[in-house]
Amino acid sequence: MRDHYDVIVIGGAAAGLSAALILGRSRRSVLVVDAGEPRNAPAEGAHNYLGREGASPSELYRIGRDEVAAYGVEVTAGRIVAASATDGDGVDAVGFSVTQDSGAVVTARRLVVASGAVDVLPEVPGLAEQWGRGVVHCPFCHGWEVRDQRIGVLVTTPNGVHHALMFRALSEDVTAFVTDPALVDDTALAGLRARGTRVVHGPVAEVLSVDGALSGVRLGSGEVVPLDALAAASTVEARVGFLSGLGLEAVDQVMGDFRFGSALSVDPAGQTSVRGVYAAGNVASPMATVIASAAAGTQAGAAVHGDLVQADLAAALAGAGAGAGRVSV
Repeated sequence: MRDHYDVIVIGGAAAGLSAALILGRSRRSVLVVDAGEPRNAPAEGAHNYLGREGASPSELYRIGRDEVAAYGVEVTAGRIVAASATDGDGVDAVGFSVTQDSGAVVTARRLVVASGAVDVLPEVPGLAEQWGRGVVHCPFCHGWEVRDQRIGVLVTTPNGVHHALMFRALSEDVTAFVTDPALVDDTALAGLRARGTRVVHGPVAEVLSVDGALSGVRLGSGEVVPLDALAAASTVEARVGFLSGLGLEAVDQVMGDFRFGSALSVDPAGQTSVRGVYAAGNVASPMATVIASAAAGTQAGAAVHGDLVQADLAAALAGAGAGAGRVSV
């Protein structure tokens, strides 16, 4: 690992590796720092990723690391704990320094933040142990795998009814557990019942498992409802604490009056409010699928390369101007 790069990519999952790939192919010096904690790590497979449908997350990212290495990109295991601006190089006033948890400090002309997000789960005993397996969140990511099974949907957000209807398209045996009556009005209840969805009001006290597989839920009343899968929404929080030295922080993501997570604000190219810092993937788009995160990483990587091309041109023009003022003897 050298001391200075054109670009440091923070995060080595779909978004980060995709940014690194296009930058490596553009002959940029790139370092990927990967903490090895992709959001989809608990899942058996990544879905709707054309050409890699069903590949395990670990296999998908192993393939990605091999691909970027073929273009000279360096990947190192570690966690970025701090980032700050530097004076940059020559006429390029933009530059950054990052500190790893090992204490190593590395600098770069540009940063791509692809550090992802953390799922904060509903506080129901037994739920976290089944997250990504018996407890799922996305009908597109996991729906096919639970089709025609007994599916429960934990309604904890204003979008919970829509969530239940999405899973109803996959199975005729769906139960909506409404934890708060304020989340579901009479029209929504009528819609659920019209689609043959059972509605249970009141708290879910525990998610039950037998031999490692989800078996059902225990209600506050003590009743046990047998299930094969449970859908639950998380609050998706961007991993950005290490960016405080740059003045960057995540902003709340809201739907109506309901807060469902946080994310970095970026423009369509992935540029944040700090010049030279780009972001892609779930850190900037909490609901992005794996393939959408990869596409955003590619877009951000391309934008970074274009940014550096312009900086290199400015440096060349400045050098040519200085040379034009000299007299040869």
